[in-house]
Amino acid sequence: MVSNLLKNDELPEGDFIPHTPVAYTLEEMVSRSEAFYQLLQQRRSVRHFAKTPVPIEILRSCIAAACTAPSGANKQPWTFCVIADPVLKAEIRRKAEEEEYRSYNGRMSDQWIADLKPLGTDPFKPFLEDAPYLIAVFKKVFDEVNGKKVPNYYVSESVGIATGMLLAALHNAGLSSLTHTPSPMNFLAEILNRPESEKAYLLIPLGYADPDAKVPNIGRKPLSAVSAEYL
Repeated sequence: MVSNLLKNDELPEGDFIPHTPVAYTLEEMVSRSEAFYQLLQQRRSVRHFAKTPVPIEILRSCIAAACTAPSGANKQPWTFCVIADPVLKAEIRRKAEEEEYRSYNGRMSDQWIADLKPLGTDPFKPFLEDAPYLIAVFKKVFDEVNGKKVPNYYVSESVGIATGMLLAALHNAGLSSLTHTPSPMNFLAEILNRPESEKAYLLIPLGYADPDAKVPNIGRKPLSAVSAEYL
């Protein structure tokens, strides 16, 4: 049976534009890939932040970088809410700690708590107020067009990719961050008055790391443990 898909030279005129990828020599490709790995290898989750102000322009550029991520049907189903208001941060911390206390005291299994022990975490989250900024990431389950709900596709996958790119962009800019997921996170939409279409996905405290900040002495799995090659 002949496919109904159009070939590149049969695409409707005006719907597509030429693609002009950046070209590097093989040596440059190897060097850049290694340099990028070495950059991200230094990234750590930080829970102690300095009070040093962070220019908002840096966050805007990092979020713009995140928004270049691919998404299902190009729906771009994400919203990044930047929060610096101390009143909002205090309320977010209060609600997050309520959920975290419930998690540590009944919701999480003994194994889960044991796995968290090397990280030194507990229900108390002062970094939610200490960090100069919080970014609340929301996934948009649908868009509203002319009063109708239009579904988005591969929403969690798309937002996950964009969030990963945001974390890389923040680190590239010299900022430290943390991925925080108090569960459930419905309180974020309530506090920030987000529309029905948006569901909380992740909370990212960020800023400059405190000069005395310490991180757990843990490592990452070797490449051989997380990658399989079929050459």
